[in-house]
Amino acid sequence: MKIKLLFALICVALALTGCNRNKDAENAITKKSTATSTTTSKNTDTGDYANKPIADAATILARKEVPILCYHQIRNWRAGDPKDMIVPPETFKAHLKILADSGYQTILPDQLYNYLTKGAPLPEKPFMLTYDDTDIDQFTVAAPEMKKYGFKGVYFIMTVSMNRPPRYMSKDQLKELVAEGHVIESHTWNHTRVPHYKTDEDWLTQIDKPKKQIEELTGEPSNYFAYPYGLWTKEGIPELKKHGVRAAFILSTKRDENDPLYTIRRMIGSGTWSGQALYNSMLKTFNNTK
Repeated sequence: MKIKLLFALICVALALTGCNRNKDAENAITKKSTATSTTTSKNTDTGDYANKPIADAATILARKEVPILCYHQIRNWRAGDPKDMIVPPETFKAHLKILADSGYQTILPDQLYNYLTKGAPLPEKPFMLTYDDTDIDQFTVAAPEMKKYGFKGVYFIMTVSMNRPPRYMSKDQLKELVAEGHVIESHTWNHTRVPHYKTDEDWLTQIDKPKKQIEELTGEPSNYFAYPYGLWTKEGIPELKKHGVRAAFILSTKRDENDPLYTIRRMIGSGTWSGQALYNSMLKTFNNTK
């Protein structure tokens, strides 16, 4: 009888051990499966082109240009205003609406850079919205209007203008733009033209210090630059490279055949254009023109 009882106890112990092993195995498989699933979801189509070589100038120039629009003040005209440069809010809204209705999607500078240098894919109808000079209406008018369409913008700021109401944006407003997915980049310290930079101190003041300020403000690298008035020089491009600028934006003049990344073209969205006129001009300007 004792032998039978001992045998029964041994069988029960073995059965329990087997169950525990099966549970452990199931738990291990579950954990592995979960880890694999998490890893896959994080790494699916990451668009990481870090290891691809950068294209040469000829290849970059041969790629179809992405339309890039440039805006400054977005407000109603006053007497003596340059009507090309100042866009009434209703006109600005018409500009964005026709682009949204036509299926255009905004991209940001890193996407453009990866497309130009490494052939990374873009949306079917990409374009970029850029704003110069830190004006407050770019926050109060442009940002809410972009939000309607899921558009994101690139704000090229003069760092001297931060926290200078009533015309310019505050640091808190710039941080809010970043939190909403927009990008803040440099437009110099005080809008001095690049051809006027003659000394190391000029480059430090207009490029290095604003770059550092923006990085401290946003917590992100500042790699891009817009030339005041769109004015650039061949001699300035090596300096921009030396000072950590990855790419730079001009206006609608011809790109440099040796350094197209430092002469990326934009066009001003004129305050005199209807939505349709802007659309027509954009197609004409960026029709893969060299």
